[in-house]
Amino acid sequence: MAQPRVTLADIAARVGVSPKTVSNVVNNTGWVGAEVREKVLVAIEELGYRPNLAARQLRRGSSGVLALALPTLAEPYFAELASVFVDVARDRNLTVLVSQTGGARERELEALDGTGLPAIDGLILSPLGLDAADVEQRRRDVSLVLVGEHGERIAGEREHHVGIDNVAAAAAATAELIAQGCTRIATIGVQDEGPMETSRDRFDGYALALRRAGIAPDDALTGHVQEFNRAEGARAAQRLLDAGASFDGLLCFNDSLALGALYTLGVRGLAVPEQVRVMGFDDIADGRYSIPAFSTVAPGREALANRVLDIIAAPDKDDPGHHEVPFSIVVR
Repeated sequence: MAQPRVTLADIAARVGVSPKTVSNVVNNTGWVGAEVREKVLVAIEELGYRPNLAARQLRRGSSGVLALALPTLAEPYFAELASVFVDVARDRNLTVLVSQTGGARERELEALDGTGLPAIDGLILSPLGLDAADVEQRRRDVSLVLVGEHGERIAGEREHHVGIDNVAAAAAATAELIAQGCTRIATIGVQDEGPMETSRDRFDGYALALRRAGIAPDDALTGHVQEFNRAEGARAAQRLLDAGASFDGLLCFNDSLALGALYTLGVRGLAVPEQVRVMGFDDIADGRYSIPAFSTVAPGREALANRVLDIIAAPDKDDPGHHEVPFSIVVR
């Protein structure tokens, strides 16, 4: 038998305050003392209260619901990013509906149009198939924030985009490998077709750091992939070694590629980090517990999520365009 829905009155009775006070906490309106607010939040958690979204929309003129459309949830970076968005939004009394588009233009257009979605206050989209014209023609009654490198390219002057500086991040990662004594640094993640912005930006940063150190980029140390996953990382590392490439550092354009490359290095008897130092991108959970360990670029997912939600809450406060969030190098 279904349990009865927890109401504001139930929370108020538990804490010993009025339903209006509970409503102020739930909707982040009015003034409520810190001690009472904390008691209300504890009671909300204990009783499992969930706001009635339909009622909230009628009352506020907004739904408190956001849509997050990502290319895939199979890759750890996107799955972890979705989790961060859900948690950060929950702290703001917002609900996030998560979907995956497969990077297909048709499904990304459906997200832009709101097809199959309830009333939403904002859309967070990481596109791969759309072009600038698609975004230019979108509906304008819902706030849009783009994430991802392809999103930055098509954002234009009318849309908001949030992300790290990938060129600077890859340059910093490569510089760290150089600082650790690497002189021949290979890279895995170069793409020759499809959306290539991530690949291109990270390769540009890699090449920039090499030139700054007086090291000439070597095509023989460039590993090509079709996708950013473990299998592709393993195959790219195998191709490099089979071609006779000799390297003491390896920059992979995401952590999944790095995990795949580690597999091949282990099979081929190359010790990490004694013979090859490996650097990834994204700081995914699997990478933190990898043996052997590898370093990575942490893109600051919480900072990204908070910046996105700030923009959705007040889209006219800042001019459209690229909004940069910080990254850090995690050395292991």
